[in-house]
Amino acid sequence: MTTTPAEDGDDVRIRQAVQADLLAVLRIERASFDQPWPFSAFERYLGDPGFLVAAAREESAGYLDDDSDESVVGYVVANLVPNHGRAFGHIKDIAVHPDYRGEGVGAGLLKRALTVLGARGAQSVKLEVRASNDRAVGLYQDFGFQYLRTIPRYYDDGEDALIMVVDLDE
Repeated sequence: MTTTPAEDGDDVRIRQAVQADLLAVLRIERASFDQPWPFSAFERYLGDPGFLVAAAREESAGYLDDDSDESVVGYVVANLVPNHGRAFGHIKDIAVHPDYRGEGVGAGLLKRALTVLGARGAQSVKLEVRASNDRAVGLYQDFGFQYLRTIPRYYDDGEDALIMVVDLDE
């Protein structure tokens, strides 16, 4: 399992998620979203190359495992979806612990997920984002994602989702 820094000089490394990470991932999910995924949804993606975590080597992160010197501070779940004979990537979920937002962790996770999806044959990648989440939309635009369309009332609370897509071949 290889790791990469989220940004040069940081103590954050990105690696594939393992079973021991799931409780920390779930805590971040619940702290980040009003409609969090259940534990079983994350279990389903274990072993998938696109389920990545950002792990910090500092106890102050708050999610330190007794058997490890790393704390999970963010994650991304991405996979391939069949699409008329072409592999199509899908960023399903991404979140960063509130204490680590604005430090490049989300960008590092997204960059690594796009690399993994591209290496597995994805030519394009899509995602859904809340229409009101300007910070996330900005991050995705920085990576070349473009608005494709709006899905009205996509979320349980009635908010619209923006569908954004990036071509990896460009």
